[in-house]
Amino acid sequence: MARNKDRGTPEVNSGSMADIAFLLLIFFLVTTTIANDKGILMQLPPPPEEEIEIKLQERNIFKILANSNDQLLVENEPFGRPISELKEMVKDHILNFGKLSSTETIDLYNSLPGSLKSQVKQDPSSSDSPGDAIVSFKANRGTSYKLYIDVLDALHSAYNEIYAERIGITAEEFLQLDQSDDLQKRAYKQARAGIPKAISIAEPDK
Repeated sequence: MARNKDRGTPEVNSGSMADIAFLLLIFFLVTTTIANDKGILMQLPPPPEEEIEIKLQERNIFKILANSNDQLLVENEPFGRPISELKEMVKDHILNFGKLSSTETIDLYNSLPGSLKSQVKQDPSSSDSPGDAIVSFKANRGTSYKLYIDVLDALHSAYNEIYAERIGITAEEFLQLDQSDDLQKRAYKQARAGIPKAISIAEPDK
């Protein structure tokens, strides 16, 4: 009896392919990490219990504006100089004693070391005292992230350098003070006493 030589082509069993594809999909969903935009970590003050209207003297506010072309307007004047010079201008505003009249202001001035007293100005058109000084920064939606960070860094550096010099250390050492240690916490509070870090960041323009 002749054998049948025309055997059919063997087929691959595809019955479980759907299961394999489903398992692979689950695997990639579980193992894939999705990047998140973290932004800038900043601690916001708690909301006030009741709205209080506070009238601020215009001279106490140091205004910085950034537009969508990364151009700065500082105190209503175009600013095209290095950011390091902006930091020095902010320090001059903070250390200004436009009104050296009240006992509190005089005590604050007397608490400053000689190195800071030599930087003190008495410009009546600028801030009344370090306790009244406010730095306002407003950006545009189109302002680059780099410029925004550079300006914020300059503002914080201006305050940190004043705090550090007040207690005779460097700004780097001031930032490393451990507030869980009583001695270092006391130094931290002494550096900031009467000179709050008053940086106001306004809602960006569209």
